[in-house]
Amino acid sequence: MCTETFLRLPEEKRRRFLDAAWEEFTHARFVDVSINQIVRRAGIPRGSFYQYFTDKDDLLLYLLEEVRNYVKEEYRQVLRDNGGDIFQAQLDCFDRFISKAPALDPTLVRCVKFVRNNQGLDLQKLLPTHPGQRLLDGIWDLTDLSGLRDPSPEYARNVYCLLMTALGRTFMDTMLRPEDWRTYREDLVTQLEIIKHGSLQDT
Repeated sequence: MCTETFLRLPEEKRRRFLDAAWEEFTHARFVDVSINQIVRRAGIPRGSFYQYFTDKDDLLLYLLEEVRNYVKEEYRQVLRDNGGDIFQAQLDCFDRFISKAPALDPTLVRCVKFVRNNQGLDLQKLLPTHPGQRLLDGIWDLTDLSGLRDPSPEYARNVYCLLMTALGRTFMDTMLRPEDWRTYREDLVTQLEIIKHGSLQDT
């Protein structure tokens, strides 16, 4: 992650550097990302980069943390609004996403562009912890788990990860083909029902 030197930068300079980094990360594949291009765009000496971050992997982790914080706050707001229903939260998140589509938060747009450019990249190898776990750690206090078959944290975490997988796939499909968003929403409804009730007939 970043150094104390980076955190002490004036907000305008820090933001300019991060905008330059996102510009590079969204226009080049990760293997081709150039630190030289980032510092050129940011208008800083190359040596300054290494006063802020160890390498481009370190910088990417910081950028992804920005995305995680944005997503967590959006998700927390959805849970506040719906009383903690994690199943309904997936649909509510998707509907908020669609309603904001003409003016999506730049952080989310940049992340989607990065993922599109790097579909073979295994982010799990870069991330220090399981991303789903870190998101859930930030929403426990707003989540109603009373309806689950087993409300233990381990069980709830697995249910949540299945839900987020369904939502993430729906987001990505919609970003690639926004004209088909209604179809993808219907698919999401079906997937949520399967997770909620199972796929086998009662015996």
